[in-house]
Amino acid sequence: MGKVSVVIYISVALLLLFLISHSPKKHSNNHHRRLKLRSTFKFSDKHHEPVPFDPIIADIERRREDREWERQYFEHNHKDFVVHHDEDHPHDGHDQHHDQHHAAAQAAEGQPEWGDFMNAEDYVNDEDRFNVTNRILSLFPKIDFSPADGFITESELTDWNLNQAHEEVMHRTDRDLELHDKNRDGFVSFAEYEAPTWVRNADNNSFGYDMGWWREEHFNASDADGDGLLNQTEFNDFLHPADSSNPKLIEWLCKEEVRERDTDKDGKLNYKEFFHGMFDLVRNYDEEGHNATHHSDSDDSMQAPARVLFQKIDLDGDGFLSDKELLPIIGKLHPSERYYAKQQADYTISQADSDKDGRLSLAEMIDNPYVFYSSIFNDEEDYEYHDEFR
Repeated sequence: MGKVSVVIYISVALLLLFLISHSPKKHSNNHHRRLKLRSTFKFSDKHHEPVPFDPIIADIERRREDREWERQYFEHNHKDFVVHHDEDHPHDGHDQHHDQHHAAAQAAEGQPEWGDFMNAEDYVNDEDRFNVTNRILSLFPKIDFSPADGFITESELTDWNLNQAHEEVMHRTDRDLELHDKNRDGFVSFAEYEAPTWVRNADNNSFGYDMGWWREEHFNASDADGDGLLNQTEFNDFLHPADSSNPKLIEWLCKEEVRERDTDKDGKLNYKEFFHGMFDLVRNYDEEGHNATHHSDSDDSMQAPARVLFQKIDLDGDGFLSDKELLPIIGKLHPSERYYAKQQADYTISQADSDKDGRLSLAEMIDNPYVFYSSIFNDEEDYEYHDEFR
């Protein structure tokens, strides 16, 4: 404990030196920037965008997203919902549902500082109310805990990002569960679950219609306890199967990969079906690449490693891949939130690690604050420095 205390005191001393010699508005590496919160949100099942480094920013953005979500899902679909709900639960049920959402809206409007989120950007750009240097000072010991040695490692920052992502994902799951839970019992049955609009309006020949991710097979695979209902954890697995530890759901993902890529419909994958698309996903995962590139059959440089991988996965050596044989690589075909959290950690460390020792000191984070804050802001159209953080 004595060594830890010394490190902490040294870190505080370094901070004080920086506060004295550096003004946030006249930084040695970065001019003062007006931070711009994300104003558009993609309401998809998967969350692959960088997560906010700061929980305060995350909370602001969730509130803004909730407001936009309510506008899209309740203002546009409320009439249809009322008609169907009134048929099953006349008067009292509808009134209760309406009152719940009205109360939730009132609660959101009553939040201090950024009630309607019109002044949120003014808030985060007001150094007296939201000082980036002070925020880093406050968050540093929360990230540096394994061990608390005065440095933030890639593993510690990955865990931090993963926790932030988990909070965001579960928030969206709760919101979607509320949408589908028609009888308000805290569970979703398959009868209650409504497939996406494009599925309901499609015919059997539409592209993607035969995919199973919205079918009862997917639902049942997500139902870990087999009671016919999805609780919060199971519904989150249903929406985000790549992050599930449910063996039934992982097996279902493997079957989906075969079903999607099995062009000759023989229930298994031959080498050609494996090479076109699947091999790129595995290779790019191993290389932690961001952009998959397509290679033709004539590309000898890719054919050789693809053949090696195919033979390695093909455990029974029959020249085909079954859904069970895809289990060892399914995590590479459907990367988890930890994968993206690690990518984000690696990137931010590479940008802020001035002495290139593979970890971050408090001084390095204070000296490079916008690496942690600009990466989550949508400033592409307004600021020339955007490309620095892509």
